[in-house]
Amino acid sequence: MAPYLETVKSFADVPVTDAGVDTVAFLEAAQGVVGLFDLLGSAAFAAVQSDLKGNIAKVRARYDAVPDQSGTLELLVENEKGEKKRTATEGLLWLLRGLAFTCKALQIAQANKSKELAASFGESYEATLKKYHNFVVKGIFSVAMKACPYRATFFEKLAADPAGGPAVSQDKVDEELNKWLAALDSIVTRMQNFYETGGHNKGF
Repeated sequence: MAPYLETVKSFADVPVTDAGVDTVAFLEAAQGVVGLFDLLGSAAFAAVQSDLKGNIAKVRARYDAVPDQSGTLELLVENEKGEKKRTATEGLLWLLRGLAFTCKALQIAQANKSKELAASFGESYEATLKKYHNFVVKGIFSVAMKACPYRATFFEKLAADPAGGPAVSQDKVDEELNKWLAALDSIVTRMQNFYETGGHNKGF
């Protein structure tokens, strides 16, 4: 076994070409974000996890139904355009919003080593997801963010080997995490621009 970030697909390994972002590799990497919330160890994040899982499943179902038209995220959205229900298009949009929230929170934490995770996630929520949520959902997120573990505890878990082997250094964790976050940020920004310029986010 190995530390967490070495056990999941990194966004840095998701192929991005002129045709777009590789769908299967992206979904695999997104699955790694779901597991990241297990490391945060709070049941309060269950709603975030279930949201991510549900949206990954919607995009995966579309890919499985028409793989030849869904090789990249962009193709998948374009090809669903003419249909009455654009389940995968909406699912992907919400998945990107959830990933943007997670990415920004960890980037804030990485940029300021003295900031606790509750503050990083709170700041990120204000900047990313809050505007899309109603009163009830805002309350759920507020509880989740207050329940964030201490920063040191989370980073220890990122460095640990679940099989009991030696932990890697924090420098190594930082290096892997920064690479992972930079690639995730780049993909999310690319896809959000694609949604906006193509008008794919209308009605969601």
